[in-house]
Amino acid sequence: MKSRIAALLLLLCCLAPLAQGREVVDMMGRKVTVPDKIERLFAPSPYGAYMMYALAPELMTGVVFAPKAEERKFLPKQLWELPVLGGGPRPGNPEALAKTNPQLLVIWKNDRNPLVERADAQVAKLGIPYVYVVADGMTGYPEAIRFLGKLTGREKRAEQMANYVEKTLKDVGAAVARVPANRRPKVYYAEGVDGLSTECNDSIHTQVLQLAGDVDVHRCHTSSHMGMEKISLEQILLYAPDMIVVQEKLFYDKVLNDPAWQALKAVKERRVYLIPRAPMNWFDRPPSFMRFLGLQWVASKLYPKEYPVDIEKETKAFYQIFFNATLSDPDVREILGR
Repeated sequence: MKSRIAALLLLLCCLAPLAQGREVVDMMGRKVTVPDKIERLFAPSPYGAYMMYALAPELMTGVVFAPKAEERKFLPKQLWELPVLGGGPRPGNPEALAKTNPQLLVIWKNDRNPLVERADAQVAKLGIPYVYVVADGMTGYPEAIRFLGKLTGREKRAEQMANYVEKTLKDVGAAVARVPANRRPKVYYAEGVDGLSTECNDSIHTQVLQLAGDVDVHRCHTSSHMGMEKISLEQILLYAPDMIVVQEKLFYDKVLNDPAWQALKAVKERRVYLIPRAPMNWFDRPPSFMRFLGLQWVASKLYPKEYPVDIEKETKAFYQIFFNATLSDPDVREILGR
Protein backbone atom coordinates (compact mmCIF):
# COMPACT_ATOMS: atom_id res chain seq x y z
CA MET A 1 0.00 0.00 0.00
CA LYS A 2 2.75 2.42 0.99
CA SER A 3 4.61 1.63 -2.23
CA ARG A 4 1.47 2.41 -4.28
CA ILE A 5 1.04 5.76 -2.47
CA ALA A 6 4.70 6.58 -3.01
CA ALA A 7 4.37 5.74 -6.69
CA LEU A 8 1.27 7.93 -6.95
CA LEU A 9 3.04 10.82 -5.24
CA LEU A 10 5.97 10.42 -7.59
CA LEU A 11 3.62 10.48 -10.59
CA LEU A 12 1.92 13.64 -9.31
CA CYS A 13 5.28 15.29 -8.82
CA CYS A 14 6.19 14.47 -12.40
CA LEU A 15 2.87 15.74 -13.73
CA ALA A 16 2.91 18.98 -11.74
CA PRO A 17 5.36 20.80 -14.01
CA LEU A 18 3.30 19.68 -17.03
CA ALA A 19 0.14 21.12 -15.56
CA GLN A 20 1.90 24.44 -15.10
CA GLY A 21 2.71 24.62 -18.80
CA ARG A 22 5.92 25.60 -20.51
CA GLU A 23 7.91 28.78 -20.57
CA VAL A 24 8.44 30.63 -23.84
CA VAL A 25 10.29 33.84 -24.63
CA ASP A 26 8.14 36.07 -26.79
CA MET A 27 9.43 38.42 -29.49
CA MET A 28 9.80 41.29 -27.01
CA GLY A 29 12.03 39.14 -24.80
CA ARG A 30 9.35 38.48 -22.14
CA LYS A 31 9.24 35.10 -20.42
CA VAL A 32 5.68 33.77 -20.50
CA THR A 33 4.20 30.52 -19.20
CA VAL A 34 1.81 29.06 -21.76
CA PRO A 35 -0.10 25.74 -21.90
CA ASP A 36 1.90 22.76 -23.10
CA LYS A 37 -0.64 22.32 -25.87
CA ILE A 38 -2.44 25.47 -26.94
CA GLU A 39 -5.99 24.70 -28.01
CA ARG A 40 -7.74 28.09 -27.70
CA LEU A 41 -6.31 31.53 -28.39
CA PHE A 42 -7.31 34.95 -29.61
CA ALA A 43 -5.37 37.62 -31.50
CA PRO A 44 -7.06 41.00 -31.03
CA SER A 45 -5.49 42.94 -33.92
CA PRO A 46 -6.07 42.29 -37.63
CA TYR A 47 -2.35 41.64 -38.19
CA GLY A 48 -2.22 38.76 -35.73
CA ALA A 49 -5.76 37.52 -36.25
CA TYR A 50 -5.39 37.24 -40.01
CA MET A 51 -2.08 35.42 -39.62
CA MET A 52 -3.75 32.94 -37.27
CA TYR A 53 -6.66 32.53 -39.72
CA ALA A 54 -4.07 31.11 -42.09
CA LEU A 55 -1.78 29.26 -39.70
CA ALA A 56 -4.22 27.69 -37.22
CA PRO A 57 -7.85 28.85 -37.63
CA GLU A 58 -9.06 25.96 -35.50
CA LEU A 59 -7.44 27.56 -32.44
CA MET A 60 -9.21 30.91 -32.71
CA THR A 61 -11.96 31.66 -30.17
CA GLY A 62 -13.24 34.69 -32.08
CA VAL A 63 -12.70 36.95 -35.08
CA VAL A 64 -11.81 40.63 -35.26
CA PHE A 65 -14.38 41.35 -37.98
CA ALA A 66 -17.36 39.30 -39.12
CA PRO A 67 -16.54 37.67 -42.49
CA LYS A 68 -18.70 38.98 -45.31
CA ALA A 69 -20.72 36.52 -47.37
CA GLU A 70 -18.45 36.93 -50.41
CA GLU A 71 -15.35 36.32 -48.25
CA ARG A 72 -16.52 33.13 -46.57
CA LYS A 73 -15.90 30.89 -49.56
CA PHE A 74 -12.19 31.66 -49.26
CA LEU A 75 -11.92 31.42 -45.46
CA PRO A 76 -11.79 28.26 -43.32
CA LYS A 77 -15.26 27.23 -42.13
CA GLN A 78 -14.07 27.24 -38.51
CA LEU A 79 -14.13 31.05 -38.65
CA TRP A 80 -17.60 31.61 -40.08
CA GLU A 81 -19.66 31.57 -36.90
CA LEU A 82 -17.14 32.67 -34.30
CA PRO A 83 -18.04 35.67 -32.11
CA VAL A 84 -16.72 39.08 -33.14
CA LEU A 85 -14.36 40.18 -30.35
CA GLY A 86 -12.76 43.35 -31.68
CA GLY A 87 -10.08 44.60 -34.01
CA GLY A 88 -7.60 46.78 -32.14
CA PRO A 89 -4.34 46.19 -30.27
CA ARG A 90 -6.43 45.00 -27.31
CA PRO A 91 -9.74 43.11 -27.16
CA GLY A 92 -12.63 45.51 -27.66
CA ASN A 93 -15.05 43.56 -25.49
CA PRO A 94 -13.34 41.93 -22.47
CA GLU A 95 -16.61 40.35 -21.26
CA ALA A 96 -17.25 38.67 -24.60
CA LEU A 97 -13.62 37.58 -24.75
CA ALA A 98 -13.84 35.99 -21.29
CA LYS A 99 -16.83 33.91 -22.41
CA THR A 100 -14.74 32.33 -25.16
CA ASN A 101 -12.17 31.19 -22.56
CA PRO A 102 -8.92 31.56 -24.53
CA GLN A 103 -5.78 30.09 -23.01
CA LEU A 104 -3.58 32.71 -24.61
CA LEU A 105 -3.64 36.13 -26.30
CA VAL A 106 -1.39 36.89 -29.26
CA ILE A 107 -0.57 40.61 -29.37
CA TRP A 108 0.95 41.80 -32.65
CA LYS A 109 3.47 44.66 -32.72
CA ASN A 110 4.83 46.40 -35.79
CA ASP A 111 8.21 47.25 -34.26
CA ARG A 112 10.45 46.52 -31.30
CA ASN A 113 9.98 49.86 -29.58
CA PRO A 114 9.57 49.58 -25.81
CA LEU A 115 6.14 48.51 -24.65
CA VAL A 116 3.63 51.16 -23.75
CA GLU A 117 3.22 50.51 -20.04
CA ARG A 118 -0.41 51.58 -19.92
CA ALA A 119 -1.38 49.31 -22.80
CA ASP A 120 0.62 46.46 -21.32
CA ALA A 121 -1.17 46.88 -17.99
CA GLN A 122 -4.59 46.87 -19.66
CA VAL A 123 -3.87 43.55 -21.34
CA ALA A 124 -2.53 42.13 -18.08
CA LYS A 125 -5.80 43.03 -16.30
CA LEU A 126 -7.59 40.44 -18.41
CA GLY A 127 -5.84 37.71 -16.46
CA ILE A 128 -4.97 35.75 -19.60
CA PRO A 129 -1.36 34.92 -20.53
CA TYR A 130 -0.23 36.89 -23.58
CA VAL A 131 2.73 36.93 -25.92
CA TYR A 132 4.00 39.66 -28.21
CA VAL A 133 4.68 38.87 -31.85
CA VAL A 134 6.79 41.46 -33.66
CA ALA A 135 7.10 42.03 -37.40
CA ASP A 136 9.25 45.00 -38.37
CA GLY A 137 7.35 45.68 -41.56
CA MET A 138 6.76 43.09 -44.25
CA THR A 139 10.36 41.89 -44.09
CA GLY A 140 9.78 40.83 -40.48
CA TYR A 141 7.05 38.34 -41.35
CA PRO A 142 9.18 35.20 -41.76
CA GLU A 143 10.50 35.44 -38.19
CA ALA A 144 7.02 36.19 -36.83
CA ILE A 145 5.46 33.27 -38.70
CA ARG A 146 8.10 30.86 -37.46
CA PHE A 147 7.62 32.08 -33.88
CA LEU A 148 3.87 31.45 -34.14
CA GLY A 149 4.48 28.04 -35.68
CA LYS A 150 6.71 26.99 -32.79
CA LEU A 151 4.31 28.49 -30.25
CA THR A 152 1.31 26.56 -31.59
CA GLY A 153 3.05 23.35 -32.63
CA ARG A 154 2.58 24.07 -36.35
CA GLU A 155 6.24 24.37 -37.30
CA LYS A 156 5.93 22.56 -40.64
CA ARG A 157 3.05 24.68 -41.87
CA ALA A 158 4.70 27.86 -40.62
CA GLU A 159 7.94 26.98 -42.39
CA GLN A 160 6.10 26.57 -45.68
CA MET A 161 4.54 30.02 -45.29
CA ALA A 162 7.76 31.67 -44.15
CA ASN A 163 9.66 30.17 -47.10
CA TYR A 164 7.02 31.50 -49.50
CA VAL A 165 7.31 34.99 -48.01
CA GLU A 166 11.10 34.94 -48.19
CA LYS A 167 11.07 33.79 -51.81
CA THR A 168 8.60 36.52 -52.74
CA LEU A 169 10.73 39.21 -51.11
CA LYS A 170 13.87 37.88 -52.79
CA ASP A 171 12.37 37.49 -56.27
CA VAL A 172 10.56 40.84 -56.32
CA GLY A 173 13.61 42.57 -54.84
CA ALA A 174 15.81 41.12 -57.58
CA ALA A 175 13.38 42.24 -60.30
CA VAL A 176 13.18 45.77 -58.88
CA ALA A 177 16.97 45.99 -58.62
CA ARG A 178 17.27 45.38 -62.36
CA VAL A 179 15.35 48.60 -63.06
CA PRO A 180 17.16 51.90 -62.40
CA ALA A 181 15.29 54.15 -59.97
CA ASN A 182 14.68 56.81 -62.63
CA ARG A 183 12.98 54.26 -64.89
CA ARG A 184 10.57 52.86 -62.35
CA PRO A 185 6.94 53.80 -63.09
CA LYS A 186 5.39 56.24 -60.62
CA VAL A 187 2.25 55.14 -58.78
CA TYR A 188 -0.62 57.07 -57.24
CA TYR A 189 -2.47 55.17 -54.52
CA ALA A 190 -6.12 56.30 -54.71
CA GLU A 191 -8.24 55.91 -51.58
CA GLY A 192 -11.75 57.07 -50.79
CA VAL A 193 -14.81 57.05 -53.03
CA ASP A 194 -13.54 60.19 -54.77
CA GLY A 195 -9.96 58.94 -55.13
CA LEU A 196 -8.64 62.02 -53.37
CA SER A 197 -7.20 60.40 -50.28
CA THR A 198 -3.80 58.73 -50.34
CA GLU A 199 -0.74 57.79 -48.28
CA CYS A 200 2.73 59.27 -47.88
CA ASN A 201 5.58 57.21 -49.24
CA ASP A 202 6.83 56.45 -45.69
CA SER A 203 3.47 55.18 -44.41
CA ILE A 204 2.87 51.72 -43.00
CA HIS A 205 0.02 51.60 -45.53
CA THR A 206 2.37 51.83 -48.53
CA GLN A 207 4.85 49.08 -47.71
CA VAL A 208 3.89 47.22 -50.88
CA LEU A 209 4.88 50.25 -52.97
CA GLN A 210 8.07 50.68 -50.94
CA LEU A 211 9.16 47.11 -51.67
CA ALA A 212 8.09 47.46 -55.31
CA GLY A 213 10.73 50.13 -55.83
CA ASP A 214 9.66 53.05 -53.62
CA VAL A 215 7.34 54.24 -56.39
CA ASP A 216 4.69 56.19 -54.46
CA VAL A 217 4.36 59.68 -55.97
CA HIS A 218 3.17 61.29 -52.73
CA ARG A 219 6.49 62.09 -51.04
CA CYS A 220 5.85 63.26 -47.49
CA HIS A 221 5.92 62.25 -43.85
CA THR A 222 2.70 60.58 -42.78
CA SER A 223 0.72 62.67 -40.29
CA SER A 224 -0.85 59.75 -38.38
CA HIS A 225 -1.04 55.98 -38.22
CA MET A 226 -4.47 56.18 -39.81
CA GLY A 227 -3.17 57.94 -42.93
CA MET A 228 -5.75 58.81 -45.59
CA GLU A 229 -4.01 62.09 -46.44
CA LYS A 230 -6.25 64.44 -48.43
CA ILE A 231 -4.96 65.54 -51.81
CA SER A 232 -6.26 67.62 -54.70
CA LEU A 233 -6.69 66.52 -58.29
CA GLU A 234 -4.45 69.41 -59.28
CA GLN A 235 -1.63 67.93 -57.21
CA ILE A 236 -2.16 64.50 -58.77
CA LEU A 237 -1.94 66.11 -62.22
CA LEU A 238 1.41 67.61 -61.21
CA TYR A 239 2.60 64.20 -59.99
CA ALA A 240 1.65 62.71 -63.40
CA PRO A 241 1.59 59.09 -62.23
CA ASP A 242 2.22 56.29 -64.71
CA MET A 243 -0.14 53.99 -62.84
CA ILE A 244 -2.98 54.26 -60.32
CA VAL A 245 -3.93 51.58 -57.81
CA VAL A 246 -7.41 51.95 -56.36
CA GLN A 247 -8.99 50.85 -53.10
CA GLU A 248 -12.68 51.67 -53.67
CA LYS A 249 -14.61 50.00 -56.45
CA LEU A 250 -17.02 52.95 -56.61
CA PHE A 251 -14.15 55.20 -57.68
CA TYR A 252 -12.64 52.58 -59.97
CA ASP A 253 -15.92 52.15 -61.84
CA LYS A 254 -16.09 55.83 -62.75
CA VAL A 255 -12.52 57.15 -63.00
CA LEU A 256 -11.79 55.94 -66.54
CA ASN A 257 -14.81 57.86 -67.85
CA ASP A 258 -14.60 60.89 -65.56
CA PRO A 259 -13.63 63.96 -67.66
CA ALA A 260 -11.83 65.51 -64.69
CA TRP A 261 -9.30 62.65 -64.64
CA GLN A 262 -8.76 62.29 -68.40
CA ALA A 263 -5.66 64.49 -68.49
CA LEU A 264 -3.73 61.92 -66.46
CA LYS A 265 -1.37 59.67 -68.39
CA ALA A 266 -2.36 56.65 -66.29
CA VAL A 267 -6.03 57.17 -67.13
CA LYS A 268 -5.38 57.78 -70.83
CA GLU A 269 -3.38 54.56 -71.02
CA ARG A 270 -5.91 52.74 -68.83
CA ARG A 271 -3.28 51.79 -66.30
CA VAL A 272 -5.74 51.99 -63.43
CA TYR A 273 -6.12 48.85 -61.31
CA LEU A 274 -8.54 47.87 -58.56
CA ILE A 275 -6.76 46.17 -55.67
CA PRO A 276 -8.10 42.64 -55.05
CA ARG A 277 -9.63 42.19 -51.61
CA ALA A 278 -10.92 38.66 -51.07
CA PRO A 279 -10.89 37.31 -48.48
CA MET A 280 -8.71 40.16 -47.18
CA ASN A 281 -7.25 43.18 -48.93
CA TRP A 282 -4.07 42.43 -50.89
CA PHE A 283 -2.58 45.82 -50.17
CA ASP A 284 -3.82 47.58 -47.08
CA ARG A 285 -6.83 48.44 -44.88
CA PRO A 286 -5.85 46.51 -42.88
CA PRO A 287 -2.35 45.35 -43.84
CA SER A 288 -1.85 41.60 -43.57
CA PHE A 289 0.12 38.70 -45.03
CA MET A 290 -2.04 39.09 -48.17
CA ARG A 291 0.40 41.86 -49.10
CA PHE A 292 2.87 39.23 -50.29
CA LEU A 293 0.47 38.32 -53.06
CA GLY A 294 -0.33 42.00 -53.56
CA LEU A 295 3.39 42.72 -53.92
CA GLN A 296 3.60 40.24 -56.77
CA TRP A 297 0.44 41.63 -58.36
CA VAL A 298 1.85 45.19 -58.30
CA ALA A 299 5.33 44.12 -59.44
CA SER A 300 3.90 42.23 -62.41
CA LYS A 301 2.12 45.40 -63.55
CA LEU A 302 5.06 47.71 -62.93
CA TYR A 303 7.77 45.47 -64.36
CA PRO A 304 6.16 42.92 -66.71
CA LYS A 305 9.50 42.07 -68.36
CA GLU A 306 11.52 41.81 -65.16
CA TYR A 307 8.78 40.08 -63.16
CA PRO A 308 6.61 38.11 -65.63
CA VAL A 309 4.62 36.17 -63.03
CA ASP A 310 1.40 34.40 -64.04
CA ILE A 311 -0.75 36.08 -61.39
CA GLU A 312 -3.68 33.67 -61.87
CA LYS A 313 -1.43 30.67 -61.28
CA GLU A 314 0.29 32.42 -58.38
CA THR A 315 -3.07 33.25 -56.78
CA LYS A 316 -4.01 29.58 -56.81
CA ALA A 317 -0.67 28.62 -55.25
CA PHE A 318 -0.93 31.31 -52.57
CA TYR A 319 -4.46 30.38 -51.51
CA GLN A 320 -3.49 26.71 -51.38
CA ILE A 321 -0.57 27.45 -49.04
CA PHE A 322 -2.20 30.05 -46.79
CA PHE A 323 -5.84 28.93 -46.77
CA ASN A 324 -5.72 25.27 -47.80
CA ALA A 325 -8.13 26.40 -50.52
CA THR A 326 -8.21 24.97 -54.03
CA LEU A 327 -9.39 27.72 -56.36
CA SER A 328 -11.18 27.16 -59.63
CA ASP A 329 -10.55 29.36 -62.65
CA PRO A 330 -13.84 31.25 -62.01
CA ASP A 331 -12.75 31.78 -58.38
CA VAL A 332 -9.50 33.37 -59.54
CA ARG A 333 -11.25 35.57 -62.06
CA GLU A 334 -13.68 36.69 -59.36
CA ILE A 335 -10.84 37.57 -56.98
CA LEU A 336 -8.92 39.46 -59.66
CA GLY A 337 -12.02 41.22 -60.94
CA ARG A 338 -11.73 39.83 -64.45
